[in-house]
Amino acid sequence: MAVDVAHEVASFLSTARRTLDLAQYDFHLLEDTAAIVAGAIKDAAARGVAVRMIYDVGHRNPIPVPPPPEPDVELISSLGVPHRPIAGVPDLMHHKYVVRDGETVWTGSTNWTDDSWSRQENVVVIVESPKLATAFTANFDELWARADVEQSGFVDPDPVRVGDIRVRAWFTPGFGEALSRRIAKHIRRAKRRVRICSPVLTVAPVLSALCERISDGLDIAGCLDRPQIEGVIYQWGEDGNAAWKLPLLKQALEAPFSAKPSTPYGAGTVHDFMHAKITVVDDVVFAGSFNLSRSGEQNAENVLEIEDAGIAERLAGFIDEVRARYPRFTPG
Repeated sequence: MAVDVAHEVASFLSTARRTLDLAQYDFHLLEDTAAIVAGAIKDAAARGVAVRMIYDVGHRNPIPVPPPPEPDVELISSLGVPHRPIAGVPDLMHHKYVVRDGETVWTGSTNWTDDSWSRQENVVVIVESPKLATAFTANFDELWARADVEQSGFVDPDPVRVGDIRVRAWFTPGFGEALSRRIAKHIRRAKRRVRICSPVLTVAPVLSALCERISDGLDIAGCLDRPQIEGVIYQWGEDGNAAWKLPLLKQALEAPFSAKPSTPYGAGTVHDFMHAKITVVDDVVFAGSFNLSRSGEQNAENVLEIEDAGIAERLAGFIDEVRARYPRFTPG
């Protein structure tokens, strides 16, 4: 399966004619998949495509759940293209996107690792839109020029039309808090349903909105990652400054949320987290790299807000499929 995804990535890269900008939080592949993807990047550079790559390194804050990965710098260096590490200080460079020829964007929740491609639930979104690609390029240029997470994410989330579909690109940390409020506003105004996949569910505006709508009887459900959400609950119990959110979380999880009993993070363990990051509210989708957490607001992240009934239905169905795989989660 990972090899199949590697071929999809290579196919996307292989049609580049002018430029490729790659922002990858984690780029760490085994021999077979590395040969496919690295080969596509090297081939692009060899035919004159201007390739740039940024990736996350280091983290000075208290270790998040799970800890940040170590990208394969040797593999990245072997590509022979300009590349730049972005220090995860004070927060992560958490993007997983590619901009091709200033026209097409590949984004979503999927890191470029074998575990991401074979063991995790993830989503990839590909959009052909020069206007949207311009926004992602502007975000890439912020990080390329400054190599500073805190000074990125200030590209305005202006709506663009992709055919008949209205799309906004949100970037953090510049618009992190505004994005959380935007998702919460949609939840408060929902008429039919809310579906959520997120490893954790801890950002206060969204928790508050969910609690309000649960009391109204709105159809709300989703899936989390069990070790990660349990780790957050434990941390909140130990940290008096965050304990005030525990009652909100417990009330929000009165809705039918399941949780994947993934392998707890450890050296040498598989990374089989529930990793998809999607919120569907009626006919609006929020999908990208953004966990519904305070850390998500502060990291360098991106989210596409997509207004389309068909896409919303498809992703709501995906979320229901994922949550049906795992047991209901009730915080202790």
